[in-house]
Amino acid sequence: MKLRVLGCSGGIGGRHQRTTSFLVDHDVLIDAGTGVAELSIAEMTAIDHVFLTHAHLDHIVSLPLMIDAVGDRRSKPLTVHGTQAVLDMLRQHIFNWSIWPDFSVLPSPDQPFMRFQTIETGVTVSLGGRSITAVPVDHTVPAVGYCLDSGDATLVFSGDTGPCDAFWQALNGLGNLRHLIIECAFSNQEQGLAAMSKHYCPALLATELRKLDHPCEIFITHLKPGQVETTMAEIESCLRGFSPVMLQNNQIIEF
Repeated sequence: MKLRVLGCSGGIGGRHQRTTSFLVDHDVLIDAGTGVAELSIAEMTAIDHVFLTHAHLDHIVSLPLMIDAVGDRRSKPLTVHGTQAVLDMLRQHIFNWSIWPDFSVLPSPDQPFMRFQTIETGVTVSLGGRSITAVPVDHTVPAVGYCLDSGDATLVFSGDTGPCDAFWQALNGLGNLRHLIIECAFSNQEQGLAAMSKHYCPALLATELRKLDHPCEIFITHLKPGQVETTMAEIESCLRGFSPVMLQNNQIIEF
């Protein structure tokens, strides 16, 4: 499997700061933040599946625009995967005819541009030899992370989360963990805000990483614009022995 980073910032504010979205191979998106704008019309048209971690705007904002742009170019509906809570939020707050048309019934209920598919934590979705499994996390809204298994190795993406024992238990049950993409949204100066909003800061992340039994390559994502240098310096100080690196836009990870 090949993961291309379309966006990995915790916000916008510069030409290279795009919010969370990863393209897996050519046909799967993990989240649909502003990073989707990096794709051409042809690349967006080729996407058959979108897996959402949660319904916060920075992770879904490009989804309705992408469907509008390429729906009439596709021969089948785009499948949007999410927990029941996430899909209910999309129906109520986004595809509700007030904010955006309901493409699950357009252009017709029999041949819509989009279909929703409910996922459950711990249940694997198989796509052409690739396995995608939602793993538990703890955020302010219903959320999951994702385990991507190519058969040779596994990459785990935390999505947005704070401390969560069940997340680390899920990772420790993997026999082929190679890469971990994990968020760290705040600096230690804002540890109280990180805890309240159920995100990580370097000190919290350092404590949680000690629960991980398997050595793996660690990438830091969701850094807030304007705090990148400060937070990464704190990460390097707090996470000695783990050798984390900052995830970069347009980075490609193969596994």
